[in-house]
Amino acid sequence: MKKWNLVFDAALCTGCQNCVLAVKDEYVGNDFPGYSAEMPRHGHKWVDIRQRERGRFPAVDIAYLFHACQHCDDAPCIKAARDGAITKRKDGIVIIDPVKAKGQRQLLNACPYGAIHWNETLSLPQHWNFDAHLIDAGWAAPRPVQSCPTGALRALKVEDEEMRRIAQTEGLAPLDPAAAHGTRVHYRNLFRYNRVFVAGAVVGNDAGREACVPRAQVQLSRGSEAIGSTLSDAFGDFRFDALAPASGSYRVEVTADGYRAQVLDFELADSLWLGEIRLNRQESGEENQR
Repeated sequence: MKKWNLVFDAALCTGCQNCVLAVKDEYVGNDFPGYSAEMPRHGHKWVDIRQRERGRFPAVDIAYLFHACQHCDDAPCIKAARDGAITKRKDGIVIIDPVKAKGQRQLLNACPYGAIHWNETLSLPQHWNFDAHLIDAGWAAPRPVQSCPTGALRALKVEDEEMRRIAQTEGLAPLDPAAAHGTRVHYRNLFRYNRVFVAGAVVGNDAGREACVPRAQVQLSRGSEAIGSTLSDAFGDFRFDALAPASGSYRVEVTADGYRAQVLDFELADSLWLGEIRLNRQESGEENQR
């Protein structure tokens, strides 16, 4: 049977918050019997775009993360609910019944992703239900997907086997790879948010005159393990991404035609700007040595 899935690409999200506003527009002041009671005007973000800044000047970027109910196949909230207050539909969507769930505050702690919110006025746990009322009315995608101007969000209704193939082909991953809940929100380029980078600039010193060194060979290693290799760009800049935070000691080795090689050892805690790595010109007949 075909089931719903959501794909979020962190490399395409600009943090515009259109998806957040679309969900608020749909649910604030609106009640959908059998699907959801209205969302409070303030304090709730059933769909949220979280922000993380990485690095420091001049190597800084900002990444965004889509956060909402993961519509788990093995949902802990279903096990914690009383009287069938939460159900998993055959199409993969998880629904919190707005009548049966009343007063069941324990459901907030049952969600490992913090995606269930407490409506104090209604004494009701609530979440983003994939806009199930719109899906059942024939909509091809929920409102967050419709409102995304960059294509960072996609809704797919496919067989589980096909979704596994798509995930493998596109390099999709769950929000928490260590969890075994069978989530239906899939993430692409998640390293932009939960990993770190190391960057620097290669500068050549030629008789006192400094200039950017393009196409310098930069190699990154950790102990005896080769992590990666890249070339500096036209401005001498280089970057290695998707590194584990607080992952210890690394070494960068830089070589370029006509220059003496340079080696730099460093500790990687968070995203790191190594600064300018300066290369001196080789003397006539001198070989490039590390």
